Amino acid sequence: MNLTQIEHLGIAVKSIEACLPYYEGVLGLKCYNIEVVEDQKVKTAFFKIGETKIELLEPTSEDSTIAKFIEKKGEGVHHIAFAVPSVQDALNEVAVKGIQLIDKAPRKGAEGLKIAFLHPKSTCSVLTELCE
Repeated sequence: MNLTQIEHLGIAVKSIEACLPYYEGVLGLKCYNIEVVEDQKVKTAFFKIGETKIELLEPTSEDSTIAKFIEKKGEGVHHIAFAVPSVQDALNEVAVKGIQLIDKAPRKGAEGLKIAFLHPKSTCSVLTELCE
C-alpha cells in the first residue's frame, strides 16, 4: 500500500469545548476547523502539528460509535488515519491480503475527505482509517 503520511490521530472526547484549553492553552496548537459530520453522529475539531493533524471526536448522539467507544473504553486515542492516493485502491489491496473492512467503499468524512475504515480485529487492535 502506498501510505504518504499520517493524516491524523483521532481522539474520542466527551466535550471538545472542555478540551480546547489543553490543546490551545497548554500545547499551543490552534483549532482551525470544527464541524459536525451528521451521518457519523460526531462533532470534530482539528489541530495541525507539522504535516499531521489531531482530530477530536465528540459524540452528537448517545448511539454514535464515539459515544459507545467512550462508554466502553473511556476518552482517548480512537484511531490512526493514513493518507493514501486512492482509498478504493488501498481497500482492494488490503482485502486481497485478508484484512477485514468496515467500509467496502470510500465514504465522505470530515473536511470533505474520502475515507474508509479497516477493522481492528485484523489490524493488531488499532482502528485504521484511510484518507484520500
